[in-house]
Amino acid sequence: MAGIGPLTQDWEPVVIRKKAPTAAAKKDEKVVNAARRAGAEIESIKKSNAGTNRAASSSTSLNTRKLDEDTENLAHDRVPTELKKAIMQARMDKKLTQAQLAQIINEKPQIIQEYESGKAIPNQQIIGKLERALGAKLRGKK
Repeated sequence: MAGIGPLTQDWEPVVIRKKAPTAAAKKDEKVVNAARRAGAEIESIKKSNAGTNRAASSSTSLNTRKLDEDTENLAHDRVPTELKKAIMQARMDKKLTQAQLAQIINEKPQIIQEYESGKAIPNQQIIGKLERALGAKLRGKK
């Protein structure tokens, strides 16, 4: 083969390049550190609300003073004593546990416990489910 003639290359060289880094990759800590080591110029911009749990539009309103001066105590309605006793009595009459009653009405056992302890905020849909499951009238006793 040495005497056949000049060797020629009949194809073009192929150059394989990596894709340009995406915006997210440019912010990656490893990439930034590599750029610092290479001596590249790095620009950092502090965003105005960066690192806060506050929306850009939230600021103190004009009603702040009114709210500060307001002396009225606001609280959620709680389950009345009559209702929680009625739920407990009807559940005991049916010989059900809180977990069993919760499963019947398709709710979590915590909800039954909160209603019976008086900590729940009354929800008419749940009270309706309880009335149907227990076969007792729980509302309208006020």
